[in-house]
Amino acid sequence: MKQRRRIYYSEAQRAEIWDRWKRGDTLNAIGRVFDRGHSSIFSVLEPTGGIRPPVRKRSRWALTLAEREEISRGLVVGLSMRAIARALGRAASTVSREIARNGGKRPYRATKADTRAWETTLRPKPCKLSGSAFLRRVVSDKLRLDWSPQQIAGWLKQTYPEAEHCRVSHETIYKCLFIQARGVLKKELQAHLRATRAIRRSRQASLKRKGVGQIKDAISISERPASVEDRVVPGHWEGDLIGGSKNSYIATLVERHSRYVMLVKVKNKDTAGVVSALIKQSRKLPSELYKSLTWDRGKELADHKRFTLATDIHVYFCDPQSPWQRGSNENTNGLLRQYLPRGTDLSIHSQARLNAIARKLNERPRKTLEYQTPAERFGECVAATI
Repeated sequence: MKQRRRIYYSEAQRAEIWDRWKRGDTLNAIGRVFDRGHSSIFSVLEPTGGIRPPVRKRSRWALTLAEREEISRGLVVGLSMRAIARALGRAASTVSREIARNGGKRPYRATKADTRAWETTLRPKPCKLSGSAFLRRVVSDKLRLDWSPQQIAGWLKQTYPEAEHCRVSHETIYKCLFIQARGVLKKELQAHLRATRAIRRSRQASLKRKGVGQIKDAISISERPASVEDRVVPGHWEGDLIGGSKNSYIATLVERHSRYVMLVKVKNKDTAGVVSALIKQSRKLPSELYKSLTWDRGKELADHKRFTLATDIHVYFCDPQSPWQRGSNENTNGLLRQYLPRGTDLSIHSQARLNAIARKLNERPRKTLEYQTPAERFGECVAATI
């Protein structure tokens, strides 16, 4: 088979690749635009970790290619440096240094000089982490605790409100992780990010799954009280099942007010087993902190009437194919995949292990809670019921 020639993307094509990547297009989709495979697109994005490099611009004080050509022509006809400088409206020292740094009068060539100037003036701005051992240590330690860059940045801002040198943005942390040429943070720290990707993905990209199922006598989410929607009143939960290999499942529960997480070990997706496990879990909380449960249309909660009869907890069901109506739960399910990867056997995890995973999530500061942890916020709710 004839080997395809290597493609070299123009600046305009590279700009289009970055535009499409930012919009959330996949590598395959971008590759089809250029009739190339996804690996060809990946080679453009990978050097900067999927983070678009800033557009370089020449300084308005720098010599232009046209000016360098005038210098070259002046040297050929034997003009002095001062005469060339007067014609360009430049200082004689500027012309003198330009000629000297490019080999002198005889070997001077405008195009080569211009290319050399463009390449040698690339001076990346020093990263804030590279100049602070304290920040590097704090960021590395928090990443090893599975904190996200945004949580780290928010925690630093809250902990050191008056010390600018003790704070760093989450974008800087991401850049130090994905652009390894910076050499600031160790590459293995990437493994502690929730999405274990080789390059950073656009926030516009969405791979959310869709729910299915028919539930008899289901109470629609549209009938859920308005007090549940605004998240002011604690005790209203969102729930779902996440699946693994060998027909293994775990029930996930998130309290809407505090984002507090509970994980429940279930034997399978059978409605009898799931409902029984949820009933058992509900009895571990005060009734004031478990008033309603919002679920998707999965048939694992087909026996929702038995759950409500046993617990006095109202169950509401989302509209079909509307996972955003359980946004907190969907987000939590994504976070849990860091500890419970897709395609793995979830039945190997004991309830004690699931509790430990939930504790990790509950002890992370959340931006939506003004960098308070779910455990702290939920603890306040518990204290209020005593």
